[in-house]
Amino acid sequence: MISLDVDLGDRSYPILIGSGLLEQSALLQPWIKGQRVLIVSNEVVAPLYLDALCKALPDLRVDTIVLPDGEHTKTLDTVNLIYDRLLEQRHDRGTTLIALGGGVTGDITGFAAATYQRGVNFIQVPTTLLAQVDSSVGGKTGVNHPLGKNMIGAFYQPQCVLADIATLRTLPERELSAGLAEVIKYGLLGNAGFFDWLEDKMPGLRQQDPVLLSEAVRICCEEKARIVALDEKESGIRALLNLGHTFGHAIESVMGYGKWLHGEAVGAGMVMAVDLSWRLGWLSEKDAWRARQLIGEAGLPVCPPADMSAEDFLRLMAVDKKVENGRIRLVLLRALGDAVIETEFRPELLQQTLTAGDGLCRN
Repeated sequence: MISLDVDLGDRSYPILIGSGLLEQSALLQPWIKGQRVLIVSNEVVAPLYLDALCKALPDLRVDTIVLPDGEHTKTLDTVNLIYDRLLEQRHDRGTTLIALGGGVTGDITGFAAATYQRGVNFIQVPTTLLAQVDSSVGGKTGVNHPLGKNMIGAFYQPQCVLADIATLRTLPERELSAGLAEVIKYGLLGNAGFFDWLEDKMPGLRQQDPVLLSEAVRICCEEKARIVALDEKESGIRALLNLGHTFGHAIESVMGYGKWLHGEAVGAGMVMAVDLSWRLGWLSEKDAWRARQLIGEAGLPVCPPADMSAEDFLRLMAVDKKVENGRIRLVLLRALGDAVIETEFRPELLQQTLTAGDGLCRN
């Protein structure tokens, strides 16, 4: 097992990474402060892992709730279902919520924990690659709104993150690829050596080699933990983690939440960010195409939806959380492994990227 720390002073917590961790009760017990637990899962993950997690929590009063699956369920109505269960079972401020599932489950559970009785403890047990390498770490919680993704939420840190690599064995191929988008993101934004490693190891990662997956999760979590420790509430460097997301969130909003997986939208969004970086003269054509090729080899879309217009993008990007003083902020690349947050770019170059008549984003 690998143990990493997210250093946030008195709110620091460990990330535990390994295979077969879910059934080891000694790992979770130190992070459960009271005697009561509510496990929040979904209808896909619960049949696979809920019983094992319950058995790993002996001598505790464990309640469960199984939610519908999918990005379209990431709403305040779904959070209300968690509140209902907590109140029906008379959970108090000493309870601990455990999120068992992917990024949607983790975000919803964390938001419920942040707001139930003004804050109760919670633990992340991510079962998808995307959640293990990114969304379970860092304390971003929340839900979607019809006008924008993740527009309602809170920064609220877990007590612990337990990433059991063995749970990835049941991950559908499409979900694995979605997770690889967030893995590639770390290679593009700050670790050129990791990008080179991914170019070499992508076939093995797609074949779910457990050693390679463990290494990828470790590297991504180390980088995420370092950035969160420096900038917990995204006032500076943490915004770099949004590489491809401003474009991607627009795709999700237009297509309808869940039609494109989050990682798929981020994959296409990263190609768009790379394309604009190339048009600005920052990235060489060779490196731009290397990035596009790696994203495609991960099984991800490399083009936005054909029926999505530049106007669709601009309308939704204008209400993205990263907008500052009315200006769209984009994470762009000065080189592979060297990302910057930029508001000053020529509008006509962005327009060219959005229309995708040439360049990297064309089909």
